[in-house]
Amino acid sequence: MSDTFKTIARFQYSTEAQIIKGRLEAEGVQVFLSDNFTIETDPLVSNAIGGIKMKVLSKDAMKAQHILNSIHKYSIDDNGNAIHCPNCNSEKIDLFSTIKDFKSFFGFIFGVLFGTLPITAKHKYKCEICKTEFEIQ
Repeated sequence: MSDTFKTIARFQYSTEAQIIKGRLEAEGVQVFLSDNFTIETDPLVSNAIGGIKMKVLSKDAMKAQHILNSIHKYSIDDNGNAIHCPNCNSEKIDLFSTIKDFKSFFGFIFGVLFGTLPITAKHKYKCEICKTEFEIQ
């Protein structure tokens, strides 16, 4: 009887998938990544092909899902403490990059034209609960 695989997570970036893979393998779960080489070659196709799929043997799916659920998925500060929303005090905070001024826009266009990363993108935090956007000083 052959073992079947179950997709337990999808990731946009290969680095995130590799970190989670390492955590699961440290717990004794055998992990397989699919489409990771395609996305490493061309990261822009990640959304088009559904990201990097993390697969485990069906018999390990419950254990792997439990481990995934135990990992803190929200933003933390430099000291490892959860960041709180200034509006509703929630800990469900995501980091995102924004392009709202001319300098950021110019950096983005330069990056697209010359294949480099934008160096002037601003980073903000957004609360999943109340949708408040804020910066941390």
